[in-house]
Amino acid sequence: MKSSYKLLGNFITEVNSRDRALTIDKLLGVSIQKKFIPSIANTIGTDMSTYKIVKRNQFAYGPVTSRNGDQISIALMDGHDEAIVSQAYTSFEVKNINELIPEYLMMWFRRPEFDRFARFKSHGSAREIFSWEDMCNTLLPVPSIQIQKDVVKEYNVLQDRIALHDKLVKSLEDFANTLYTQWFVEFNYPDENGRPYKASGGEMEFDDFYQTEHPKEWEIKSLKEILNFNTSSLTSADKFKELLYLDTGNITNNEIDEIQNFTLGKDVLPSRAKRKVQHNDIIFSTVRPNLKHFGIIKNPPSNMLVSTGFAVLTPKNKNIFSELIYLLITSDGNLEKLQAKAEMSVSTYPSINVEDLLSLSLCFPRNGGLIQASRIFSSIFDFSDCLKKEKKILKTMSNLLLSRLVTI
Repeated sequence: MKSSYKLLGNFITEVNSRDRALTIDKLLGVSIQKKFIPSIANTIGTDMSTYKIVKRNQFAYGPVTSRNGDQISIALMDGHDEAIVSQAYTSFEVKNINELIPEYLMMWFRRPEFDRFARFKSHGSAREIFSWEDMCNTLLPVPSIQIQKDVVKEYNVLQDRIALHDKLVKSLEDFANTLYTQWFVEFNYPDENGRPYKASGGEMEFDDFYQTEHPKEWEIKSLKEILNFNTSSLTSADKFKELLYLDTGNITNNEIDEIQNFTLGKDVLPSRAKRKVQHNDIIFSTVRPNLKHFGIIKNPPSNMLVSTGFAVLTPKNKNIFSELIYLLITSDGNLEKLQAKAEMSVSTYPSINVEDLLSLSLCFPRNGGLIQASRIFSSIFDFSDCLKKEKKILKTMSNLLLSRLVTI
């Protein structure tokens, strides 16, 4: 198979065009997710005329690999006609697109095997470098142009579907947050006639303890009154042969990236893998709330554990549904409050404790008035969860397609 591989250096050439006239103001960087992103570098007092110009269908990569873990920062410019990047990046382009399609080459760069190759080939003492010479000495299969086009088309179909799922999930999240604000912050929850309560003149009253106004037929309670927390942990009585484990860094904004699998007796279980979870439990990382490592667990297997770095919150009363608590805790205002408390902590990392979460309060209708809201919000979150699971399947298919490049 290797005999059919070709040197990448035969197909690419370095580009070293500088913005001497200072005509380009779009400054980008390259992420380890292999995308061009807006640069956050402080450029005050910097001579921008030395920065490199990268045009559509050209590449840029960061030669220093020792700072990126296991991934190399490399990307194809496809979202802009041109931009500038730091002179620390190496930029290049395909010599002849009738021999090698840039999108096909970028697919090769997205393979985890390429990341491992780049790290293995990197050299240096203070900093490890994947040089331009190393890049040119990379071997890869280069099939016919028609095959390249077919593979790129198939890959783009999957990426478009993933993007569509992301858009749908974002729309659902925006709708849920808007509805939560209208109903439980502005108190325009529909009354018995379907009219918005406060906007249609519903009677309000002031709560002296919480120092806030709310609808007369509603009540306010702290989360400590309506939630249990960290109720179940792994014990010696559990006889699992395999365990699934969710670490704090593997869920962001209610989307799970990875669940680790451990075989007991063979693998070493992380010391923080202790918390058991059940359907509709809320998990919230107590370190740096602004990183949004939180979510609602839907239909977990019985052998699933989460890190002790999470606070696991469970409603005491089924009338108080998890989605409402989740929207309350993760609202922008409360996240800012929790992050502020975290910044004042004396621990190694900015962190909160469970009591900080439980001190938040919820205002809600009495006498089962949440039934309508429960159905609506549960439907939104359940649909969103289905979309995320489908997206994960699509990403798996994309990764399989990338792995197939070696057999083409």
